[in-house]
Amino acid sequence: MPKDYDREYFDRWYRDPRKRVKVEDDVMRKVRLVVGIAEYYLERPLRSVLDVGCGEGAWRPLLKRIRPALRYQGVDASEYAVQRFGRVRNIRLGTVGGLRDLKLRGPYDLVVCCDVMHYVPSDELARGVKEMGRLAGGLAYLEAFTTEDAVVGDKDSWQDRTPAWYRRLFASNGFSPVGSQCYVTPGVLEMVSALEGAT
Repeated sequence: MPKDYDREYFDRWYRDPRKRVKVEDDVMRKVRLVVGIAEYYLERPLRSVLDVGCGEGAWRPLLKRIRPALRYQGVDASEYAVQRFGRVRNIRLGTVGGLRDLKLRGPYDLVVCCDVMHYVPSDELARGVKEMGRLAGGLAYLEAFTTEDAVVGDKDSWQDRTPAWYRRLFASNGFSPVGSQCYVTPGVLEMVSALEGAT
């Protein structure tokens, strides 16, 4: 039975002080890290972001705070999130595996898929990462937790996968690691020095 990403889900995991796993300051630190890495390799300010599995679009106001002119496109499978935030945060209804069906126009300077992949079945994830590879035009932040990580939070529908499994998936779609769950696309790879690339 698929998970229901309704208002109760977001209230529990994002707003309830007893159960939430991140607060805004935590997310902002992550946003600044990823923007900094992207702009380092792009050698210019970030202009566009695709956020896959964005939920309520929590990254958008934080990104816009530091890059007001940035173009943001969110995608999420939650009808609640799209109904409530779709218009104001530019979120479209869609799944990871159905990303290609949305016919999004890339490339995007940054593709974000944060705290999503480890809940998505493998065949659907493979389709989604392939499309992310097509849409990414600089950096991707592909946050995935594995069998080697101590995870706190929502374990419902969790997909146990090894680090090697994710590395193969990302590499086969043109993503090269540069650390901190960030990956450059082939057009940017020449900017990466030998010791910057993570193995």
